[in-house]
This record gives sequence, C-alpha cells and structure tokens, in this order.
Amino acid sequence: MTNHTTDRLLKLGVNIDHVATLRQARYALLPDLPNAEPSLLAAANEAEANGADSITVHLRQDRRHIQDRDVFELREKIRTKLNLEMGNTAEILAIALKVKPDFVCLVPENRKEITTEGGLDVAGADSSLGLTIDQLRSAGVRVSLFIDPDPDQVRAAARTGAEMIELHTGAFANAEVAGGTRELAQLKEAAIIAHEAGLQVNAGHGINLVNLVRLMEVPHLAELNVGHHLVSRAIFGGLGAAVREMLAMMTCYGQWNAATRDT
Repeated sequence: MTNHTTDRLLKLGVNIDHVATLRQARYALLPDLPNAEPSLLAAANEAEANGADSITVHLRQDRRHIQDRDVFELREKIRTKLNLEMGNTAEILAIALKVKPDFVCLVPENRKEITTEGGLDVAGADSSLGLTIDQLRSAGVRVSLFIDPDPDQVRAAARTGAEMIELHTGAFANAEVAGGTRELAQLKEAAIIAHEAGLQVNAGHGINLVNLVRLMEVPHLAELNVGHHLVSRAIFGGLGAAVREMLAMMTCYGQWNAATRDT
C-alpha cells in the first residue's frame, strides 16, 4: 500500500541506479537469469510503498548499471512517476521516445566518470539539445536539465523550452562539511532566477540527511532526487526505512524555508 502525502511541499525522487550496480556486479553476463538480484522493480516498489513520489534511473550509454529492459519494466509496473536521466544522444533518445517516461532529465555524460560530475553546459550547447527537448515534449514527456547553479546556465535553460531544471548540488554537498556558505548562496540565487523564469526547481547529487538541513534553506524547491545515500543506508536498515527517514525531515521544508527568510 502506498503512503503518499500529496500535500507535502517538497517531493522525493528515489534513484535506484545503485541497486542495479549491485546486481550487475554478479549478473552482468547473465541478464536473464531468473534469480538475478537485487530486483530493481522490488526496490522501486519498496520506495513507493514508503512514500517516494517518483523513481529515477539513468540509462547510460555504457549500460554500467541500468539496462534497457529495466526501463521498460519500470515504466510498465511502477505506480508512481518515472524519471529517466539520459545523455543527449540519438540512441538513448529513441529509447526514451518508446518508453515515454513521465520526466526526462538531460545530463552530461562522460564514459570515464564514476558518476555524473558537473552540470550540462546549456549555454554552450549546440542545436541538438533544443531538438531533443522538442521531440520529448511533443511525445508528452516533461523535460528537466541538470545544471550547475550558475545564473547564465539557468537563463539558458529557460530559453530551451524545458519545463524544469535540476540544480547540481554536488559542490554544495562536498563543501558542506567545511561550511559550504558560498555554494549554498549560489543554489539560492539560481533557484530564485529559475523560479522567476517560470521553471520548476529540482535538486540532486550528494544529498544526505546531514546536508539536507541546510539545503532546505534554498527557496522554491519542488523535488529532490536522492540515490546513493538511500541505497547506502538501506544496507543497514532497509530501503523503506531510509526513504521514510528522509521524508520525515523533508516535511518541514515550508516552515524551515520561511524561518530562514525571516532571519
């Protein structure tokens, strides 16, 4: 039974890429084995049952974790919304247009990177980015752009026709233990500019229960996408408990944000 709180101001997208990372560590060469585990669908169902508002997966060109069949199965069987992260390539776009997820988040992709590092250069992108966005929107898919909290990138994103941005919170997350004041200020400024431009403001990368407290000072946030932290905590207490724990903190977003504006 799902446990959604539709009146919650700040929504949670649960990224299950690293559930697939664990599966691929053992079963990468045996993709159709009936006992290949852990099950991505089971992980998605567990996250949904404990309050997740959407499920996020990144179908990378090198297929290092998520596989094509995973995306199609999740699209068919999950009860919440599907957010597909993808690079701007013809191959992955063709798959996205077949799957028709609820959202697509366009991200930069480098085969040598461990995970996505840095935002998409929207300001310097060629015309293919706009064409990709147009095709996705024509198919009824809402489009987000994963960008650094840079005013020029935010304004460029607003000109593309995308409905949303996802602010890359990695620099903030990495600096937060040493203060992160400058990085937090950048996120706040970017969120304000995006909101004024009519963009939905999401955020993701490196978010955990410690830095979430300060991240909630950023105004106009609609949804957070969290993956590695939840999967890591799930090892010790289960994925459902990890999702509930994060949602419990997120429920105070409106009051917290108002309080920081008044100080």
